[in-house]
Order: sequence, then structure tokens, then C-alpha cells
Amino acid sequence: MDWQDDGVILGVRKHGETSAIVSAFTRSHGRHAGLVRQVSSKKLRGIVQPGNLVRLNWHARLEEHLGIYSMELLQSNVAPLMLDPGKLTAMMSACALVSAGVPEHEPHPDLFETLSSLMVALDHDDWPSVYVKWEIGLLAELGFGLDFSQCAATGERDGLVYVSPKTGRAVSAQAGRPYHDRLLALPAFLLTGEVPGAADLVQALKLTGHFLNRHVLAHSSKALPDSRGRLMDRWLKA
Repeated sequence: MDWQDDGVILGVRKHGETSAIVSAFTRSHGRHAGLVRQVSSKKLRGIVQPGNLVRLNWHARLEEHLGIYSMELLQSNVAPLMLDPGKLTAMMSACALVSAGVPEHEPHPDLFETLSSLMVALDHDDWPSVYVKWEIGLLAELGFGLDFSQCAATGERDGLVYVSPKTGRAVSAQAGRPYHDRLLALPAFLLTGEVPGAADLVQALKLTGHFLNRHVLAHSSKALPDSRGRLMDRWLKA
């Protein structure tokens, strides 16, 4: 059987001397792997890079087989980020989260669009807040949306500074005061759109990381990606 689809390359694993198993997140076929031959050739080595948008042709005798990929580059998202370790780390983190959290062969066309957009947005100045909001969108796409619209306890829409670690709903300063040591911080930029500082970004990653671990990665016994940890470390040291 054969199909053609657009996909963002998520990961590349060497297979034998000249081939690699390439995992891609495709628009219509979800997360899907295939074998790429002569992966180190002059034609392919600049294409088969995590983060790049490619057009894939997949062929196998049976659907459950690994299959063979051929591909052409649609957009090089890696090249513009090569000189910025932070942006490159964010790209790798997003790809790793999709690899770890999205079931194989399960289509998520909206997530494909947001991942593709993120790969481009990382080359802009506001990339840190865009990345964090992408993680929030990933949670929503996988069925674990966070709700910052009003206080879970009182219905207030002002003074929201916490998030319940159980429900993912916002909590106001007043309602959360007796339980502040058990609640997650809600960085203000997620509500106001203001430019976040490094401390805000760390809080935001702690927030999304809690729910990624609790709801997305728990089923597969996988941990948050190392690349995401490196991103957190960069902001901790900023």
C-alpha cells in the first residue's frame, strides 16, 4: 500500500550502515515511522532533520509493516535556528513531546498545523511565550485542557494567580491563600499576553510539565524529554 502526506520530522534513528528509521508527525496519518535509505547522502542529509517540514511518500506491502519513506523538503525549519541554542532546544522539545505523547497512527490534523506553525514561530523574538502556549495547546488537543477563565472556587475572573494541580482550573489569590503551598503558580503573561521574564517562563514550564506528566506521559511510563529539561535550565540560569 502507498500514501502521500506532509509531515514534520520528529526523530531519526540510525538503522544499519546507510539507513535510518524516521518518525514523522503527518497531517492525515498521525505519528508514523518509515525507513529511509541512503540517509547520509548529499541529497538527503540536509532534509532528514527533526523539525523540517517534508512531503512524504510511504510504501509497504502491508499497513502494519515499517514501510519505506521517500521525501522532499517543503520547508527547512532547522537551518534558521542553528545559531540559537535556545530556539533549537525548543524545537527538539516540541518534537520529542509529540513523539512521546501522541499515540502512533492517530491523526491530529489541528495539532499538525500548530506544530508546523510553531516550527516557523521559533525564529521570532516572542518564541518563548509561543512555545509555552503551544504546550498548553498540546494538552488541550490530547484531552487535558487547562481552564484559566475564572476561579474554580468562586467564579471570580480577577486576581487569578494559581492553578489546581488536580483539575487544571485557575484559582484566585483569595480562594487559594489557605492552600497556596499545594497549588501551582499561574504566570500572569498567560492571561495578559505581556512579555514574560525568565522566572515567568520557568513557572509556566512547571505548570505544563505537571499536567504533561500526569495526563500525557503517564500512560507510556515516559519522562519529560531531556531537551525540555535543557530549556528549563536555560531559563533558570537567565
